Order: sequence, then structure tokens, then C-alpha cells
Amino acid sequence: MIEKIVILDFGSQYTQLIARRIRELNIYSEIVPYNKVVEVDDTVKAIILSGSPFSVADKNALQVDLNRYIGKRPVLGVCYGAQYIANAFGGKVERSEKREYGKAQLQKQASTDPMLEGISLDSQVWMSHADTIMQLPENGELLASTESIDVAAYKLHGYDAPVYGLQFHPEVTHSLEGKKLLENFAVKIANCRADWSPASFVEQTVQQLRKQLGEERVIVGLSGGVDSTVAATLLHQAIGERLTGVFVNNGLLRKNEFEEVLDIYRQLNLNVKGIDASEAFYRALAGVSDPEQKRKVIGRVFIEVFEAEANKLNNIQWLGQGTIYPDVIESVSVHGPSVTIKSHHNVGGLPEKLNLKIVEPLRMLFKDEVRRVGRELGIPEHILGRHPFPGPGLGIRILGDLTPEKVALLQEADAIFINNLKKYNLYNKVWQAGTVLLPIKSVGVMGDERTYEQAVALRCVNSIDGMTAEWSRLSYDCLAATSSEIINNVKGINRVVYDISTKPPATIEWE
Repeated sequence: MIEKIVILDFGSQYTQLIARRIRELNIYSEIVPYNKVVEVDDTVKAIILSGSPFSVADKNALQVDLNRYIGKRPVLGVCYGAQYIANAFGGKVERSEKREYGKAQLQKQASTDPMLEGISLDSQVWMSHADTIMQLPENGELLASTESIDVAAYKLHGYDAPVYGLQFHPEVTHSLEGKKLLENFAVKIANCRADWSPASFVEQTVQQLRKQLGEERVIVGLSGGVDSTVAATLLHQAIGERLTGVFVNNGLLRKNEFEEVLDIYRQLNLNVKGIDASEAFYRALAGVSDPEQKRKVIGRVFIEVFEAEANKLNNIQWLGQGTIYPDVIESVSVHGPSVTIKSHHNVGGLPEKLNLKIVEPLRMLFKDEVRRVGRELGIPEHILGRHPFPGPGLGIRILGDLTPEKVALLQEADAIFINNLKKYNLYNKVWQAGTVLLPIKSVGVMGDERTYEQAVALRCVNSIDGMTAEWSRLSYDCLAATSSEIINNVKGINRVVYDISTKPPATIEWE
């Protein structure tokens, strides 16, 4: 049985961080929309109410029936969650004259409470709220204040299970002892065992997959990326040769990637069939320059190729996918019922077309957790450490229409860039890097000859989850070597530029 802490999401930008901090304590946490009724069974050890962009005073404020949880399990309200609990039980919450945002120093009032155990005097915390708790309910005990607000942390008495509220955000790194606060709540107050680890996840997931799949067969589309590889390896441990993997070469992979990835899958003893469908993709993409149309064409041809291979197999009942937790969270609205997983994870309706059920062994893991599980499974580090790569591949890194010649040009330039990042020990220090072929030509001089050739842009960013990104401060030596090597060795390119745009407003990929 997996113990868990359930986080009710009221729309805060930090909700995922709460889940991550709890999981870093080796305790499983799960995010659900605030309006989803949580069955408080033996697996649920505690409930956390997240922050929210709403005010508790708004007529459209998000509401939850606290009687379902208060007194049944330990409850922690964070920011809006703390205000909502205080307001619901007779406290007083008012709009602040100004938004309280930024660092504050915590002044403890009740140092003996287990919630504050090990928390230093004047601990730095992070405030981000427009409402303030002016008065606690009658059964409330003040635990901590700051210089600017009287109620920074509190506890409600008189229930069968403890109730706490924090006006600040313990989950962000600016709250220097925030993780310790969450640990106190999870371990000392909720009595969680802290035994959720990659090894336990593998063991429990393999058992669950065997039970779920029985003697039925599974097909999985592989990309060479971390998620699909780890998902396939878990499935293989569970059902062995009843798993069939299909790795499609769409002609838009990186240099030598098709052969190298297939070789890795063979080393992992995965039953994988490689399909070189490059020509089919090139034919369908001929003359197509609109980015969204390119994506649609690539998706359609992939489905056609995958469907043709699936139909050659007998008695397939399941489609395996590498969906991970951020994909699931993004597909759930806190303002209404759950909506469909994003289309690129259901590969354009392929399960319905093939009449297959979906199995997603990683759907409850974050990206870094997927990598840790991969290490537990013995997957090579150069697969686990690979940068994210878009599904449409180089198709969205070639601006304008696609030709095999342009793909070959970009593959060579991109290989030089990636190899230099590794040479200068930068590859593992950045989130994602790639080269973009621009639809322009510029004048250059090589020797005594005038050239008029293509330009490429190097893109390299640092990020945690890809939602925001900062351009990477690569060394001048690496950039200079990359530019010189590309221009000297890739005939057809005479100019290299470096993209220093952040996300937002720019995206990581150019298309």
C-alpha cells in the first residue's frame, strides 16, 4: 500500500512545488483539483490546501467542503488554503491595503509545537498574498508572526486530527526552512513513513502492471527519449516479450540517432522494431512551410506508419505511453472536471483508431523522478541524461519548408554543437540545446571567394520543467569553437548566431 499526501489544487502557480517538496522527503504526494472529492481511505495520511490567485472574499472564490477532511486527517492550509480555513471557522480575513510579496522573517510564538520543531528564530519565509488573516477562529492558536503580519502560522484545536495554516509559501526555495516545515507536518504530525523511493516505485509498479495487463499484449511507440524508454523498460519487466516496441525514423532525428538508439534498445533486451519511414515523411512534408501544418503532417504520417505496424501484430490490447505527471496536471482544470490528456500524448486518437486501451506507467512521476527510476532499472546514463527533444524533431528546427538536403545540413551542424557542449563539460549543466536552420542566406567570405549561404541559430536554455527558461551563459570558447567548426565543415552554412531570448516571451523551440 502506497501512503500519500493529497494536495487540493486551488490554482496556485506553486502547487506543483508542494508536491515536489513532499516527494523529496520520500513521501508520495498527489495533486487533485479542489473540487474533486477525495476518498479518505487508509492510503491518505494528510490533506494540503494549496494557494490560489483568488481571494476568499471573491464571489467566485473556489469553495470546498472542509467537513470531508477536517478532523479525519491532519490538514495544512497554505496561503489561500490557510485563509480559507480561518475564514470558514469564524476567523476574519480582509483585503490588504497592499499586496504582501517577497521575503519576511518568521517570529515564533509557540516554539514547542511540532510544526515548528527545528525552525530557527527569524527564519526567512516567502510571502505572496493580497488577503490577510486579521483574526483567528476562537479555537485558533497563533504559532508565528512576521514584522508585517500578525498571523503567519496558526493551529486550530478541538479536532480529532491537527489543523494548521501557513500564510506564507513553504514550498518555494526563498522560504529557507520551508522544506523542514513540510517535513514536520508530513512526518511528525501526519506520521508518514517516508519510504517511497525509486526501488519501491519499480517494485510496486511492476506488480500493478502484471495485475492490470494479465496475459494481454502491449505495443509502445518509442522515441529514444527518457520517458518512453523508462516506460517501456518497466513494461518489459512486467510482461517480458508480450511487449512490442516500435521506433519510427521520421527522417527528422538527430545525426545517427536511429541506429544508435536501436542499438541501446537491443542492449536493454527490449523487443523493438525499427521502421525507417523517412521517405514517407519527406513526401508528405514537401512544400509545407507553416509550423502548425508541419506538426499535423508529421503526426498524421506517424499514425499511418504506426497503425500499419500494429496491424501486423496479433492480439494487441494495449498502447503503452510515456505520459508523465506534468502532462496529467496540465490536462486537469481546477475550475471544472478533468479534461482530456493533451493530444500529443494520445498521439492523435491512435488508441481509438486501433481500439486499444492505454497504459501509462509513469503518469504519476515528475521528470527528475523518471530519471531516478531509470537509474534503478539500469538504463544507460547517456539515455537518462539526454536533453528533451521535440516530437516533430528537426521538423520544427528548420524554418520554412523541409527537404532531405536541409535536414542533412542541420544534422551536421547540430551534431557539432552538441559535441562541443560535451567537450567543454556543459551538456549536463543545461536543460536543452539545439540548432535551428534559418530560412535566410547571408553574404560571407571564405578565402578570396564571396559566399551566399545559410545561417543557423544556436539555442541553449536552462530550465527546471520547460515552463519557463533562461538562455544559457555558455563560455565564449565553446561558442567560438562551435561557430568555427560549423562554418569550416558544413558546406552550405556561413553564419552562426546565438539566441539569447528567455521564455517567456520567446519559446524554447522556434516553431
